[in-house]
Amino acid sequence: MAFTHGAADKAQVLVASNRGPVSYQVGEDGSLRARRGGGGLVSGLSAIGSDADSVWVCAALGDGDREAVRRAEGGLLPAEDTGGQRVRMLDVDAAVHAEAYNGIANSVLWFVHHMLYQTPLEPVFDAEFRRQWASYEAYNRAFAEALAEEAADGAAVLIQDYHLALAPRMLRQLRPDLRIGHFSHTPWAPPDYFRLLPDDIAAELLTGILGADRAAFLTRRWADAFTDCCHAVLGPGIPSGTRIGVHGLGADADFLRKRAHEPDVDERMAALREEIGTGPDGAPRKAVVRVDRTELSKNIVRGLLAYRQLLEDRPEWREKVVHVAFAYPSRQDLPVYREYTAEVQRVADAINERFGTAGWTPVVLHVKDDFARSLAAYRLADVALVNPIRDGMNLVAKEVPVVSDEGCALVLSREAGAHEELGGDAITVNPYDITGTAAALAEALAMPARERAERSERLAAAATALPPARWFLDQLEALGPQPS
Repeated sequence: MAFTHGAADKAQVLVASNRGPVSYQVGEDGSLRARRGGGGLVSGLSAIGSDADSVWVCAALGDGDREAVRRAEGGLLPAEDTGGQRVRMLDVDAAVHAEAYNGIANSVLWFVHHMLYQTPLEPVFDAEFRRQWASYEAYNRAFAEALAEEAADGAAVLIQDYHLALAPRMLRQLRPDLRIGHFSHTPWAPPDYFRLLPDDIAAELLTGILGADRAAFLTRRWADAFTDCCHAVLGPGIPSGTRIGVHGLGADADFLRKRAHEPDVDERMAALREEIGTGPDGAPRKAVVRVDRTELSKNIVRGLLAYRQLLEDRPEWREKVVHVAFAYPSRQDLPVYREYTAEVQRVADAINERFGTAGWTPVVLHVKDDFARSLAAYRLADVALVNPIRDGMNLVAKEVPVVSDEGCALVLSREAGAHEELGGDAITVNPYDITGTAAALAEALAMPARERAERSERLAAAATALPPARWFLDQLEALGPQPS
């Protein structure tokens, strides 16, 4: 397929991601309501200057989005809905998107990179998998073609994440003039685990990303794992000449601190303090806080079991501590996620039944997403528990020290990407070790206030070293100047 490019309205900077900066709902009267999102990409793209020179390509994720695409003029969403950003939303066939997104990206690639499979029974790479893989290829091709159409000569294209691992190679074939980067927001599996994938699929994923001029990762560990996989699957060296980079996405301190002191957060802090209550001696109870999606990799159940072990082993903490656990629903269209969410609730209920008293609820579990309440919990946390099985970065570990009012002890899994930057001032845990995590919680709860505040201050400094706008611009600059 040939593409014409170089016209004045073509973009100099392009971002591609499954989820875009805006989503739509259809009202009862048929009107469309737009809701703008946030995050590092939104901050970053707004930092590059003139919106006339950039475009964001994303997928329509629901009926409202698809209707917005049908009404869009020239394929671009109305500027008033997107904060002035040029956004092209792709109406990929709903069945194709579901198979690419749930069938492959979330049920295979996510499981491989987070090492989540119960290998005696899964994965099963059969004819159904191959059929879904064809949808994943079609989904990536739709992005590559849209980017090829929208890009000016020599434009910079930043393709995001495991949903679009094939797009760099496809785009390179369509538009060899472009400067292409790919960024992985997940961990990268070590070769022995990555090679659970069929050999041809493993090779296709790697060569897909190697279609980029530069492949970037959140930590050196994940970058090295990718390189190791290339050597194991494709042979020694990186024959494409693709450069490998690392950009450790940090917390947006200015936004978080401002947002955390707005009235709705103060209201939720008061409500949480009432839920936490005071101990038998009249002193405020300590709060062990976690804020996560009910994502399998977040390890919420083992965190609850470690808290239970703390109460068993250290009876002196009974009635003096509350575990404030926010477990917000995630991927509930997948049965394994619904089962996991139910198990989180079951374990929390069992702890409360075993240890609770008339005046003390040991676990305060909230499952309805509420950002203001999350920030309130960050501010009052004495201990933050961040114990993922595996995580590309984990921004919660970075956000809590930034927002904390009086300093917070951080109990952090060594398998979180954030550990690379924060490990020196956190209390490190093996995420599978319940006894060890319970001991770490006890150490964190007993940490003197001054030490806690000093550690928290250093954690906050490390956590904000590369804020979202700088993180994005660094990737853009690393692609190099536009060819003259």
